Amino acid sequence: MGTLTEHVPKPMIEIRGRPILEHTIKRLSAFGVRDFIVNTHHHSEAIVSYFGDGAAFGVRITYSYEPALLGTAGALNPVRDLLDNTFLLVYGDNLTTCRLDRLIATHRPGDLATIAVFQREDVAQSGVVELDADDRVTAFVEKPDVAVESHWVNAGLMVLEPRIFEFIPPGGFSDFGRTVLPAALEAGERLSAYKMSEQLWWIDSLQDYERTIADPALAALDA
Repeated sequence: MGTLTEHVPKPMIEIRGRPILEHTIKRLSAFGVRDFIVNTHHHSEAIVSYFGDGAAFGVRITYSYEPALLGTAGALNPVRDLLDNTFLLVYGDNLTTCRLDRLIATHRPGDLATIAVFQREDVAQSGVVELDADDRVTAFVEKPDVAVESHWVNAGLMVLEPRIFEFIPPGGFSDFGRTVLPAALEAGERLSAYKMSEQLWWIDSLQDYERTIADPALAALDA
């Protein structure tokens, strides 16, 4: 991300005058989420000083500082004792207008996880999710280097049950798309998908950032 993240973490890049993470917190809060755990690493002080305890934003924020990167799943280990009920996992560097009420309503009794998926033409830099006719997840292909049939990709929003920790090693690096969710599938756990028709903006490069800030559909973030 070049100079954009030289002194701030990616979730603090401003879009429409607000950090990405503020848009995310505002979105979650609009659907009734009040308790947040924010994972931090690069320039964590930028996030903590901006959001504080969350009171100014009408929410409660706990921080989990990650001295060394632990991956999308390993990052949950330090706070696993706080996640003792069904919870939402939201990646902090995407922007979305996802209807979280619909995502949560899609979560079926007995399922380990429900994953928001988004159609993307070029899936080479994404975690591809393969589905059956009932929107059950059948496989994951992380950043495929060969042609794949599915163009549904992991949108970075999941509803998870606490037993997900049965598949997250208690220490070290682990990743949802590469190891944890495939291991859960292999063990016979049921995973479902919520097919998004809403907007999703991924910001993985300067080109993504420039494309995003030029998109007139961003006005939906203020709705």
